[in-house]
Formats: sequence, structure tokens, C-alpha cells
Amino acid sequence: MNAAVRKTAPPAAPSKTAAATKAARVAKPPAPLKAGAAAKVAKPPKGALKASGPVVRADGKAVLKPAARASKAPVLPEVEALPLPVETVVDAVRPAYWDEACADLMKRDRILRKMIPTYGPAHLISRGDPFITLARSVVGQQISVKAAQTVWERLAAMCPRLTPAQMLKAGHENLATCGLSRRKAEYIVDLAEHFKAGRVHVDSWTEMDDEAVIAELTQIRGIGRWTAEMFLMFNLMRPNVLPLDDVGLINAISANYFSGEPVTRSEAREVAANWEPWRTVATWYMWRSLDPLPVTY
Repeated sequence: MNAAVRKTAPPAAPSKTAAATKAARVAKPPAPLKAGAAAKVAKPPKGALKASGPVVRADGKAVLKPAARASKAPVLPEVEALPLPVETVVDAVRPAYWDEACADLMKRDRILRKMIPTYGPAHLISRGDPFITLARSVVGQQISVKAAQTVWERLAAMCPRLTPAQMLKAGHENLATCGLSRRKAEYIVDLAEHFKAGRVHVDSWTEMDDEAVIAELTQIRGIGRWTAEMFLMFNLMRPNVLPLDDVGLINAISANYFSGEPVTRSEAREVAANWEPWRTVATWYMWRSLDPLPVTY
């Protein structure tokens, strides 16, 4: 007869003593892990997803549902940081081209058509002093907006007139005590020397084209193209500056025109081609879409 259908006697019921012994064996806690073993077991593998909480399956078993991966933080510009927060600037002047630029941009760009009215009468303003504009931009390089403002306030306390002569008199060692790195303190002193010795053509900048001003400014230690472009926008108020090295601008173009997808410089330039000759104005509104607080130098 086939073993699969052979009849067998039912197994005898286990005795109470045997059942108690088995229950005790099941209830016995597992042996403690050796030192360091718990950490090894608990540590998830590299790149693993974190669990967000238990989920009960159809078979009644609880499993952990993986959480979404955290998005990477945006990378700051390689050399400089974003502009410093706005302050009340006495006798601030609205750029003569601002209203015309806004009207033109709203006609040709669907994103700006909705964005510009959102921020009302706010507009780009200039501090007016070339040395202060450049010095503030050097202070803001590679550090957060808040930290840059703190350092600038300390500098203003040490050198209330904020002139090249005061900065030179203080010297880079004293300037460094305000929170500047030694290199940035040297950059500020070098900038002050250029202004004091007349090695920069301040009076001619308004007549020079954008690239000529950039070429002259970038000869000064600590001033790169981004800093020079901020100077063109915030001091000379040039209407058609496109700072492609600015992380805020790139992130704003990504968010507003590419649904948050990464954007190359070439793609950003293509979007901005529709903004000419008002790329400064469009850039200013792109910044506002990320941070409504206006900025100035």
C-alpha cells in the first residue's frame, strides 16, 4: 500500500510535564548579543531606505514600509554666496527702466506674467557706494546670509565710515577679529588699496560696457565674475546682467520652468534669452520666488 494513504494511529497527547517543559523552552529569552553586535545588526546598509512605520499585510503579518529618500541639499556656488539681506537705504531710487522692463517681461513670459504682480512695488535698489558694494560682496562669499550680516555689522562697528582709509588703518589682523577669515581680511585690504591708490577707474565705470567693468574688477584679489556681476546689478544698475554662476538663479529657473528638474547653464541661458534686454529684472524676480525678502549690496 502506498505510504501516502497508509493509516496510522493518532499521536498520543503530550503529558502536562512535557508541555510545561516545552513552553519554558519557547519562552526562554535569546542569549544577549556580544558588545558591538547590536550596533552591527541595527545599522542599515549604505543607501538603504529608512522605515516610516509598520504596515499590516493581508496575511496578518506586520512589515515596515520604507520611507522616501531624503533629497540632497542644494549646492552653494563654488566661490560666492547669495546677496546680503535688504536694509533701509535712504533715498533709494527705482531704476529708470524698471516699469518698462516689468511690462515687457509680463507680455513675453508666462511665468513672470504671474510672478511680477505678486511682489507689488518692490524693486532693485542701489547703495550707491562702489567700495561698500564690493566689500559687502567679499564678506558674503562662501558663508550663510545670516553669518555674513553678522560679520558686516562688526566691521561697521570697527570702521563706522566704511571707507578704504579706515579699512587700511584697521589692517587685516584687526579685520579678521570681526569674523572674517584671514584670506577675506586680506581681500578687503587689497580692495581698499586699489581704491585708495586709484588703480580702479571708478569714475569711468558708468561709461564702460559690462564686460570691461568685469575685466577690471576681476583683477582685484577675491573678486570673481559673480561678484563683478552683482556689482553691475546692484551698484551700476545695469539692466541686462545674467549671473549664471548664481545658485539662487539656477534653482529658481529649475523650480519655475523645469518642475524642479536639474538645469544646466545652457538650459538656463535659453530660458533667459526670452528676458533680454531685461535679464537683471527677471533675475531679481527669480530670486524673489525663492525668498520674498529683497536683497541689496
